[in-house]
Amino acid sequence: MPPTIRPYAPDDAQATLDVFLAAIRVTAAADYTPEQLAAWAPDDVDLTAWAHRRAARRTVVAEVDGRVVGFTDVDPDGYVDMMFVDPAVGRTGVASALLAWAYDAAVRDGASTLTTHASLTARPFFEAHGFVVTAEQQPVRRGVTLTNFAMSRRLP
Repeated sequence: MPPTIRPYAPDDAQATLDVFLAAIRVTAAADYTPEQLAAWAPDDVDLTAWAHRRAARRTVVAEVDGRVVGFTDVDPDGYVDMMFVDPAVGRTGVASALLAWAYDAAVRDGASTLTTHASLTARPFFEAHGFVVTAEQQPVRRGVTLTNFAMSRRLP
């Protein structure tokens, strides 16, 4: 059953934070060290600040059977800041549905390109959906260097 995509609501803060943490700590664990995972997904994420950040962006959530299993956002220029899926529903079409929403929203906004900073883990997903790497990056989180990729996909 395909997920339902709907706008983020204030009550989604904890569920989206849980998805974020699980996606990093479980799914990305194959590609990043424990030190990198701890820096990227620390135990002390402030839920109020998280909720404000999600609400300030055009965020949508994916639900399956009434449970939040993923989320994403896209700004008017076509930048996808976050896209995370609960590991329990990985490879079931949730990320593809979220990306389709972001694509459609960016096209409606008149963006010429969809862009993101994809993790080592997410890079193959984005490549499978027509994105190309434009740069390898080494962002630092809490003093720990990670690797991610600036990626883009032209829009019609």
